[in-house]
Amino acid sequence: MDNVLSIGILAFVGSAAVGYFTLPFLIRRMVLRNLVGPDMNKLNKPMVAELGGIGVLFGFIFGIMAALGADSFFGGFGGNAINLTALLAAFSTVLIIGLVGIFDDIIGWKNGIRKWQHALFPVFAALPLMVLPQSISVTALTIPFFGPVSFGILYSFLVVPVAITGASNAVNMLGGLNGLEAGMGALISFTLLLIMFFLPAEHAGRMEVIILMAAMLGVLIVFLKFNWFPAKIFGGDSLTLMIGASIAAASIIGNVEKIGLILFSVYFVELAVKAKHRFQSECFGVPQRDGTLAADPRGGSITQWVMKMGNLTEPEVVWRILGIQALICAFVFFLFWFKLFKFVGG
Repeated sequence: MDNVLSIGILAFVGSAAVGYFTLPFLIRRMVLRNLVGPDMNKLNKPMVAELGGIGVLFGFIFGIMAALGADSFFGGFGGNAINLTALLAAFSTVLIIGLVGIFDDIIGWKNGIRKWQHALFPVFAALPLMVLPQSISVTALTIPFFGPVSFGILYSFLVVPVAITGASNAVNMLGGLNGLEAGMGALISFTLLLIMFFLPAEHAGRMEVIILMAAMLGVLIVFLKFNWFPAKIFGGDSLTLMIGASIAAASIIGNVEKIGLILFSVYFVELAVKAKHRFQSECFGVPQRDGTLAADPRGGSITQWVMKMGNLTEPEVVWRILGIQALICAFVFFLFWFKLFKFVGG
């Protein structure tokens, strides 16, 4: 393994450190300014600090900047060249969608922005990736039963915005339980990061994806410390949109879209369930006096299905869903390691 490990560790540690010192400050300030919301899965509905996505965004930014600084001043710890165009395009996408998410957290859900408008917000964040030169971005995908299909310029103007918008909204659909969103994002980010480490050094986009996923993983792990049951802060739409956009952007610039799609399998199931209920269902359970969560009789989410397995507490529900995601991640890495499926390239 080449020296890319050093710069990945720097991005990870940098983002984690900033998140660790930023999030406690945010918790205190949000509570002081009454920027709080009820924890719907608790019987007494305690008020919890919101806008935790801001801390995640700060950590992510610092992690990326630390990696770029190391590359600039120390030659990438051994000459591993960073494609600044690709990395900064992906970074800009995550930054824009983070700001859009903060706007949505503050204004959208309080003043009634329509759902279709909410769903289309991430399109604006796709613009930096849409203008990537075709020499950097992929223009063909392998479609089952059809083989490689060349999209040409439509890849930039159709596939990229659909991927960013779809991934961002997918993560936003499955949440509402302490630690669920960040836990899912951390598992997927770690899997992409691990796979990239074992790709050949000359693989286009490898270095950039490692930096992106290391920075996101570091701050998500720290966020989990404050968001795990009982949560002291919620991430909001800014968090979920950033998680989805970062994974989609990494999959695009790393030319591993098929890996990204399979890792999102749980979200595809959630989309189907939500669509069946005309997107009117929620992930929240019905709190019981014994500390467990009963499923909403109306159903409409994977969380409700898990709650029906028995008298489960909120952490137990979350652990089961994370367990499903972990199995998918392990399966993808198994297929990749033993070369049982062509994940990389068109």
